[in-house]
Amino acid sequence: MQASAPPPSPAPDSPVPPAAPSAVSVRGLWKHFGSQAAVAGLSLELPTGAFIGLVGPNGAGKTTTLSMATGLLRPDQGTVLIHGADVWADPVAAKSRIGILPEGLRMFERLSGRELLQYNGRLRGLPGAEVDRRAEELLAVLDLTGHADKLVADYSTGMRKKIGLASALLHNPDVLFLDEPFEGVDPVSAQTIRGVLKRYAAAGSTVVFSSHVMELVEQLCDWVAVISAGQVIARGPLDAVRGGRSLHEAFLDLIGVREDDGRSLDWLGGGER
Repeated sequence: MQASAPPPSPAPDSPVPPAAPSAVSVRGLWKHFGSQAAVAGLSLELPTGAFIGLVGPNGAGKTTTLSMATGLLRPDQGTVLIHGADVWADPVAAKSRIGILPEGLRMFERLSGRELLQYNGRLRGLPGAEVDRRAEELLAVLDLTGHADKLVADYSTGMRKKIGLASALLHNPDVLFLDEPFEGVDPVSAQTIRGVLKRYAAAGSTVVFSSHVMELVEQLCDWVAVISAGQVIARGPLDAVRGGRSLHEAFLDLIGVREDDGRSLDWLGGGER
């Protein structure tokens, strides 16, 4: 009788691929204005290659967090790393990898749109011919070619947002930070901006933007962080955070909105004085 074959040796465990490093690491961030803590020990790991939305009520600390993450505002405590480079200990290395479209964007308004891009590109150390090539492509894609020689001072709100976005993208950053990029922007300009951002994110770069418009975040983002009172109260892939609800409903549940009990403002309406 033939001996049975020995059982096959178990296959060696498949190696677990290392987790991708975070694009942005925010660790123990604090910022006080007087006695008020605008950001209170906030920590957050933002994944590489994601389209990330930061949402929260007014005064939650979103803009303050973004300002500290991009080197525009010094934190009282904590660190921010951009692909491992410390924003405050090694600002040149960190800032070379980011693009910024901040709230209340200030630009050199006595330059034309084309001149502004050329100036920013040369500040970044790009060769002149490459700056010119990239500038013309961005102007065309963002529908600004016809306004390229107009002074930025004469740009509309939507045009200012688009030339600001072009300036932020000119050096092809790894991470793009946007603070309310669609606020005050007309639907046509907003659609153009959305198209450029989707294309940028699809190429493997990271987008981090804040917005009050939950529907917009749902359309664009695949990862969300909810901030309230200077702290992160929820984070993760969009579907996990909203948990089968709309993001708007999930946001209201997380924040804990107080319902109107009907006992106040009983004088409002009805024509009585």
